[in-house]
Amino acid sequence: MNERPLSGIRVLELGTMYAAPTAGRMLRDFGADVVKVEDPVVGDYARQWTPQKDGLSLGFSRLNAGKRSVAVDLRRAEGRDLVRRLAAGFDVVIESFRPGRLEGWGLGYDVLSAGNPGLVLTRVSGFGQTGPYRQRPGFGTVAETGSGFAYINGWPDTPPTSPPFGFADSIAGIAAAMGTAMSLYRRERTGLGDVVDVALYEPLMFIVGDMILKYQTSGEIQGRVGNGTGSASPRGVYRAADGGWLSIAASNQTIAERLFAAMERPDIPLDPRFATNVARMANNDAIQAEVSAWVATRPRDEILAVLDKHEVVASAVNDARDILADPHFRERTLVELTGSEVLGSVLMPGPVLHLAGSPDPSYAGVPAIGEHTDAVLADVLGLDDDARAELRAAGVTAPAP
Repeated sequence: MNERPLSGIRVLELGTMYAAPTAGRMLRDFGADVVKVEDPVVGDYARQWTPQKDGLSLGFSRLNAGKRSVAVDLRRAEGRDLVRRLAAGFDVVIESFRPGRLEGWGLGYDVLSAGNPGLVLTRVSGFGQTGPYRQRPGFGTVAETGSGFAYINGWPDTPPTSPPFGFADSIAGIAAAMGTAMSLYRRERTGLGDVVDVALYEPLMFIVGDMILKYQTSGEIQGRVGNGTGSASPRGVYRAADGGWLSIAASNQTIAERLFAAMERPDIPLDPRFATNVARMANNDAIQAEVSAWVATRPRDEILAVLDKHEVVASAVNDARDILADPHFRERTLVELTGSEVLGSVLMPGPVLHLAGSPDPSYAGVPAIGEHTDAVLADVLGLDDDARAELRAAGVTAPAP
């Protein structure tokens, strides 16, 4: 039977909220055993996020299904010592504290790797472990604004706009998982671990990096252009006759010509205003008006069928109901979250990529705070019943829920 590439890898997740747990989920998706260390009383603050179902956070469930939870009080010296001892039996530690916090607790990489030189420490923070801003706190909203993304997102007459979901955190979490995997590959060749340093804003700044080059080469500060790219036309989101929305991306000349053929408008590419992408960008409002008018003549499904026939890059603008009903997404992308009495059986997005030699993961159960404390302490550290009971009695760990 095929084995997942990270089977046998142990990950100790000290991260909370969004980005670091995303990295942990990425690694878990491909076989790693992820043990999540949480505060014994409140757990990961993400447990308090909305939306919720009967007190269970849906966002927390999505990112942490299938992980094991260990409740340890890191504010206590005994708790920090317990984490230090645990780290000796793990391949990866993921953390998302403000830079310097681990070192202040006596849990810096030098300490954690002293008896475990192959350890990979993956660190996710607002502004990274170096630089003048390293001590600043940072969440996704700060990353989305500081990176330049929010400035170019929106319409010319609207304020800069951050997305209503964890955009920067998600991208940073995926980048952190990639860095972790690269470090584990390096360890296979050298035997040595490494420190992965991810700033929340950097992956997002990479994505919008053309705006930085544009300013340096032209002096122009890129602004907001709505649903267009500012570099190719026609491209955007359009409303059909039944009120449904769809997107069209005629981002190269061939696709643009296919679009005009689908519209049954052979005159458009003969018009000097629309003959090339440069010309269309100079007359963008006019060509967008033509496309909008055509889309508005039929229901969305009919327009999409015509576009598909002519191999034009297009999609429905899906809401959650559309996604759940779509046969492609149900076959390839959506996976079942099981084992939760609160949620029952629900579908959620699965791995962000697919490996031919790796079976699809399963997602069973959302861990309660400290649900697996006894099992992990017994398995990794060999602590007997009395030793575990002593830690619980002292408040270092939490009783089983």
